[in-house]
Amino acid sequence: MAVPSSSSSQRVLVSYAAPPSFLASPPWTKVHAALLAQLPLRNIHWKSASRSSVKTIQELDVTLVPIDSLRDTHTSQVPVTLLERPLLNVFILHCEDNDQDTYRTAFKKQIKEWHAVVSARKHQEWIVVQIVRPETARATTGNFFQIKGSVLDKLRTDFNSDKRDRCVQVNWVAGNENPLAWAEFVNRMKEGLMYAFDAAIALRLEEVQRSENQQLMPGWNFCTFFILKESLATSFEGMNLFEEALIPYDELEASFYRVSKDKNMSWFGSLIHPGVEDDSHSLLSIAKKPYRDLILANRISVFDFRIYLLSRQCQLLAKMGRLNDITTKVGFFLGAFGRRLREVESTLPPLFIEAWIYSSALSAVEQCNTWSTTFKIDASKSTAANAGKGELLDVARSQLDIIGIEAGHLPSTPPFTTSPSRKRLLHPGTEVRFSNEILSTAMSNQQAFYELYIAITNRAIDLYAKSGRRKFALKLHGSLATLELHRGNLTSALTTYSSLPAHYAPHMWTSLESFMLSRALDTHKQLDKAQDVEWIHIVLSYLKTYVEHHNAEMLMHEADKIDYVSNLVNSLRVSAERLEGDLAHPDHPAVTVRVSGSARLAETRDGSYVDVSIINHLPCVLPADEIHIVLTGRDSDKFRYSSPISQGCPPGKSDLSLFCPASSSGTFVLESSEIRAAHLLFQSNYRKGSSKGHSSKPPDLVQVPQDLLALDVRLSQSNRIELGKSPALMVVLSTGRNHIDQLIIRFSSSVTFRCQQAILLQDEEVESFEATEEEITIKDIDDDTNLTFLVPHSDASAFSAMKVNMEVEYTTVDEPTIQRASQFSRVLVTTLPISVNVEDFFRGTRLISKFTVSTTSHQHVRIADASLDLPAGGPDGVGIRSCTHRRPVVTVTPAQPANFLFALDSLHGPVRESLILRIKYRMLREEVESVIEDQVRAVLEESPSPQHRLILVGKLVDALESDAAWVDMYNITGELIVPDIDKEEGEISELLRKARKLMADYRHPESPEGEWREIKIPVDVPFMNIVAAACIRIISTPFAKEAAPDEKLSLYAGQPISANLSIQTSFHWGSSQNDTNRKYVLRFNIEEMVKEWLVSGPKRGDFIATDGATHVVPITLIALYHGEFSLPKVTITALPMAGVITMGSMATPSIETYQKHGAEKVLVLPRGGRSTFVVGMGSG
Repeated sequence: MAVPSSSSSQRVLVSYAAPPSFLASPPWTKVHAALLAQLPLRNIHWKSASRSSVKTIQELDVTLVPIDSLRDTHTSQVPVTLLERPLLNVFILHCEDNDQDTYRTAFKKQIKEWHAVVSARKHQEWIVVQIVRPETARATTGNFFQIKGSVLDKLRTDFNSDKRDRCVQVNWVAGNENPLAWAEFVNRMKEGLMYAFDAAIALRLEEVQRSENQQLMPGWNFCTFFILKESLATSFEGMNLFEEALIPYDELEASFYRVSKDKNMSWFGSLIHPGVEDDSHSLLSIAKKPYRDLILANRISVFDFRIYLLSRQCQLLAKMGRLNDITTKVGFFLGAFGRRLREVESTLPPLFIEAWIYSSALSAVEQCNTWSTTFKIDASKSTAANAGKGELLDVARSQLDIIGIEAGHLPSTPPFTTSPSRKRLLHPGTEVRFSNEILSTAMSNQQAFYELYIAITNRAIDLYAKSGRRKFALKLHGSLATLELHRGNLTSALTTYSSLPAHYAPHMWTSLESFMLSRALDTHKQLDKAQDVEWIHIVLSYLKTYVEHHNAEMLMHEADKIDYVSNLVNSLRVSAERLEGDLAHPDHPAVTVRVSGSARLAETRDGSYVDVSIINHLPCVLPADEIHIVLTGRDSDKFRYSSPISQGCPPGKSDLSLFCPASSSGTFVLESSEIRAAHLLFQSNYRKGSSKGHSSKPPDLVQVPQDLLALDVRLSQSNRIELGKSPALMVVLSTGRNHIDQLIIRFSSSVTFRCQQAILLQDEEVESFEATEEEITIKDIDDDTNLTFLVPHSDASAFSAMKVNMEVEYTTVDEPTIQRASQFSRVLVTTLPISVNVEDFFRGTRLISKFTVSTTSHQHVRIADASLDLPAGGPDGVGIRSCTHRRPVVTVTPAQPANFLFALDSLHGPVRESLILRIKYRMLREEVESVIEDQVRAVLEESPSPQHRLILVGKLVDALESDAAWVDMYNITGELIVPDIDKEEGEISELLRKARKLMADYRHPESPEGEWREIKIPVDVPFMNIVAAACIRIISTPFAKEAAPDEKLSLYAGQPISANLSIQTSFHWGSSQNDTNRKYVLRFNIEEMVKEWLVSGPKRGDFIATDGATHVVPITLIALYHGEFSLPKVTITALPMAGVITMGSMATPSIETYQKHGAEKVLVLPRGGRSTFVVGMGSG
């Protein structure tokens, strides 16, 4: 922080001297002005001897004084500062550098005399400055052959007695304002000042240390020691080293505490000599009394000494810009020394301590404002300073509390006093006079006191608000509200009391919040206002503070807290009954709800119970009527558990069982709870987000077991699927234990449901089945009934699976007054469980189609039948028959598809209508579950218990799911080998044993039984313009010219074989009836089989084909090897038709070729011959 020149009481002195002729000449005036222009000095680096860090003095004020003005007087016995004498002496001469004669004859003697004087002074440095014109300096520097030395060299030779160079040359002429001209001089000046200052400080530190070491010796005086050590502080202050200046004062303060602790106060007067204006003087002013004279005379009181020491410390802190430290120090001093003065309060004027603290706090605030302007303190530090000033004003206001109570202007109750039992300081009739006229007027004039009290409080509130200390400001608002209440301004007081608690709550000021709420209730009662919603909120807030901090002070003024709270709660109930609508209050701590982690089933009806504990933290009964909690499931389904409360909630813990009529199972999260008292609702939300930086509380979980006898809804694809038509959803409604009186079901998903088109799959004994656009209503459904119906919906081919949400509302015959609502969420796979691929083979007028059925998932599919049918009223002359023998049920696995072959004969050409492929199937799981259901029912014929049936079915299905070893055997024989179930005992174990035996004896029926699904797939009959049949027939060999039709010729390798290639064409399957009259250009090509056959003759050629015609081409074949070979294959392609354009090019008819000889092979014999072998028979 830059300190202006006026901030320091003592400046650094620098003396100057010069030849008398130069001082009297006009150039001196200009030189003097140039010297002053270099001041103050800036950026001086100083290193303390006790610290390693280097400090920078941003700016140092220096005063130039003539050396003649200083008189050599004896050293004062009262050390004030080391800056009383110059730290640096400067001799200035104006002499050209090459004018050695003038220097020798005129200046050398004068400089010697000056040097002798300044050298004799301790701890002072000196510098000789030679001023030359720049052009002369350049001429001197350029003369290389100059024999004589320059004047500067002479000066250095004559006066530099040590290694330090104290002679400086300045190239300057009048009018030159360049600071670089004086740069070297300024640097030498800084070095000289710091060198001299360090030497002086080192000596003074030795003196201080010597005196401090003599404390225990007779004659040692603390006041003298104080003045000696203070000289260090004033010296550092003059050098703008404020932190170093503060250290001696802090050490002196610590020394004073030690002296005071030892009770060795002989160097001081009494604790206090109260003067006329001591109760109103400015605390931080050192000009109000001759403090140093009193210290030197050993007559200063402890009161004055402490104020002087505090003032000097605060002045240095202000110069450092630390106003917040000043306010903290003043506040601590006023509190600590005020308590010290209480020890001698009887010797002081009435209320002197209160008046002194009040005036001192206010004067400290004003002094801080003055210093802030004088020293231009950074605005960024104002926040903390404002907080400190607000605290001082709050201290002043607290003194007004005491003065107001003593004067009778304020009551002796909180918040004006924190101790209502405190005795009054003054006896009746005591005259009180203050030197502060404003305070005296306020003492005698009630209205003036109130105005002063409000003004001081508002100033403190404003400063607290500026510093961000909002809760301190709110506290003072409460004091103003209490003052308004005391003055009779009830409406204004009520408004303030009602608004303040909301501001106190975030700061956890529970005690103060409770006091304000209690005041608000009392004021509300005094105004005789109606107990409306505003009053209810005040009561609830008060009860909140009562529960959270019931042992706090200032909570209430009544003696019996329990009666007070009970009356409030009873009045709260009455007011809640008068409300027109519900009033919700979230998270009130008066009542806490704890929920058990597991629910239990109702057993005899749908629904479950959850046990809860209600903890009433109030000392009286909470008149509640009902409680309910809400649990949230995975799909955000909400379930409400509720129970009435007959006698209210007594203090402490009470247990209840809450019932939810909706059936659900799984893990649920506790979302909220609500306790109703008339129209007042105490709500708690258990799923609030946690604030940043704090770990969130784990959610409260509730486990609800599965109820096997409850209403349930299952979904699957329709059991009758017809591609190309609107899809449908199959819904299976299981009533379980419930005899349904009326049931309403609604669907929602990513597709649109057409509920009005819903139909029952079979006749069920229901009173009515009404389907509207939005919902389906069913009446009178017996218990233990599975009701199945189809609900059409829009196209779902874009989804592989879709989520369907169902909302079911129902009433039962046994409980017609309970409207149950259950949420079901199911995922339905929309893709078909099987896929079908078709492959067509044209053979003249017959079409053979091969259908390959595969599973689209990992599950096995059982197929009972597959047929290819004509549509109703189909075309004449078309016949379809299966090419495979009828077989039992086929199992399709992911690794093993099933094939079905059909032959289609058409007498009248192509079939233009689509055929229908019908596949009767079901999933292996569905079939097994059906078998299990039948066997379990057989076991339970003697004891038809629905609960046992569901349990047995579930356990058997789970056992089969755990081990798939039974699958292969079941597919072959039908027996179901169920793995052992060891965990069950009693009746269930016996029933399981019987069911397992029946299932092991089960076999597949000869014909499919049970419920099967059916899918209808439209099949388009393909068109083919040309069907060509190629045949190569051998007609002769060199040894057999003509062969009979049933005679096989002998073929030999290497011999030519005559054969005919015949190509028969048919246009029966063309795209139109006129195709039989067409002619097409075809091209045949005999396949090259270079390893087996050589083909001679027209291997490739074009010909014109007509319907039913045969084209014959003679060829010759030569077998290259002997063996069994297939005859060469023939490829036939159609050439583009001239004059027929399709998509910009000539159309090419479609054609299919099959080889009549494709399955035939011929035997080629080796050629005949004779070979002679000589075999040795041995020597014998």
